Amino acid sequence: MNLKQLAAELGLSQTTVSRALNGYPEVNAKTKELVLAAAQRHGYRASPAARRLATGKAHALGVVFPMESNVLLDPLYVEFLAGVAETCGQAGFDILVSPTTQAGELSTYRRLAQDGTVDAVLISSPRNVDPRMELLKDIGFPFVVHGRPPESDGVAFLDIDNRDAFLHATRFLIHLGHQRIAMLNGEDRFTFAADRLAGAAGAYAEAGIDPSLLSVDHAPMTVENGYRLARQVLARPDRPTALLCASVLVALGALRAAAELGLDVPRDLSIVAHDDDMPAFQPDHMHPPLTTTRSSIRTAGARVAEIALGRLAGEAPLVQEVWKVDLIVRSSTAPAI
Repeated sequence: MNLKQLAAELGLSQTTVSRALNGYPEVNAKTKELVLAAAQRHGYRASPAARRLATGKAHALGVVFPMESNVLLDPLYVEFLAGVAETCGQAGFDILVSPTTQAGELSTYRRLAQDGTVDAVLISSPRNVDPRMELLKDIGFPFVVHGRPPESDGVAFLDIDNRDAFLHATRFLIHLGHQRIAMLNGEDRFTFAADRLAGAAGAYAEAGIDPSLLSVDHAPMTVENGYRLARQVLARPDRPTALLCASVLVALGALRAAAELGLDVPRDLSIVAHDDDMPAFQPDHMHPPLTTTRSSIRTAGARVAEIALGRLAGEAPLVQEVWKVDLIVRSSTAPAI
C-alpha cells in the first residue's frame, strides 16, 4: 500500500497522513493514532526519499570507513557498529556506511553533510591532528566522536579514560616488581595511543624509575602485529619481563610469540591487555586467562549513537563523557623474577 491508497482508505489528505506519520505537532493526537494504527495494520512505511521531502530529515546516521584499512573486517569496529545499530534500530534510524579512500576522505564527509542522506555523522579513532572535525565544524554539520578529540571545545564525544587505565595497569606491574616493560601500543597518530603512553609514562615517573626501561612500539592492533612486535622485543638480551598490549588481539599474538620462544606466562613474562569486551575474544577463556583493563566497545557504540540522536532532538547541554576503566587481575600476571 502506498501513501495515496492509505490516505484514501482513511478519508484524509495525503498531506495530513504524511504529517501524522512524521509526528508534526499540528496534527491532533486522535488523527495521529488513527493513521499510525492503519499504517501498522497495512505494513506501510514511508520511503526514505519521501520522508526526507516531508520532514527535511533523513532519519539516518553516517559512518565513513577507509577502504585501505579493511575496518569492516576488524572485530573492534564491527562491535562498535553493532552498538550503534542497536540504538539506531530502537529509534527507527538507519545507518549509512560510506566507503572512502584516504585521498577522498574529506570529500566523503563533505558530501554526507551536504546531500541530505544523513542527519549527523559518527567519527571513530580521532587523530592527533584531525581535519575531519575541522571540516564538519566549518560546515556546521552535527557529529559525535568516539574517542578523545584533539581539541574538545564544542565537540560532543565519548571516550574511555585511556590515560588512567594504562597508569593503573603499569602501576600494577611495577608493584609486582616489573621495571623492564614493553608497550605494544596502537598507531601513534591516534589520540588514544598518546593517552595510553602518557599513562604508562606517568606510572614510571611516580615510581621514580628510569623511563628508558619502558620501551614502546606502535602498530595497528592486530594479532599478527602483536606476534611480530613481541618476537622482536622478547629476542632482546635485556628482554622485558612484562608486556602492555593495546588490545586482546595484540595479546593473542604476544602469547603465541612467547610460546614459540619457550617463555612461560606468567612465570617468565607477565601480560596485561586492554579488553573491549568482544564476545569472540574472551580473556578469561585464554590460556592463561588475561589480566585486562576492560570497557565494552559495543556499549560505547550504543551510547555514541544515543548522544547523536540527542543532539538531533535538540537536547542540551553538550555531552562530553569519559568512562572509567576497570583493571581485572587474572592469571597472566605474576611477580617479576
